[in-house]
Amino acid sequence: VQLQASGGGLVQDGGSLRLSCTTSGFTLDYYAVAWFRQAPGKEREGVSWISSRDGTTYYADSVKGRFTTSFDDAKYTVYLQMDSLKPEDTAVYYCAASESSSVLSTLIITFEANQYPYWGQGTLVTVSS
Repeated sequence: VQLQASGGGLVQDGGSLRLSCTTSGFTLDYYAVAWFRQAPGKEREGVSWISSRDGTTYYADSVKGRFTTSFDDAKYTVYLQMDSLKPEDTAVYYCAASESSSVLSTLIITFEANQYPYWGQGTLVTVSS
């Protein structure tokens, strides 16, 4: 499985960006894709989660109402639409994926990084004040 993240850049406070995560090589029909971010000096945190089974999504409280994750029609690309960006959203953003049934479960959404075996390279998002 390969993931390729792109779309980062510099944006002003209140602006928008859309990140893309192109995927390939999944062996199972269903998988989950999460976006994580890591700001300088801070721990990596989960931002959003989406299931290829039915498009169910989940968001961290810090981005709920501002960020939207979605698949393209072919389900090869996962997007993270980020609106109303704030300086505290500045971070390197990573997409990650798992085919594990436990990660796909919507009973408890996990943002444990070690539950996601596949990772894209990071893309830097900088929000200026």
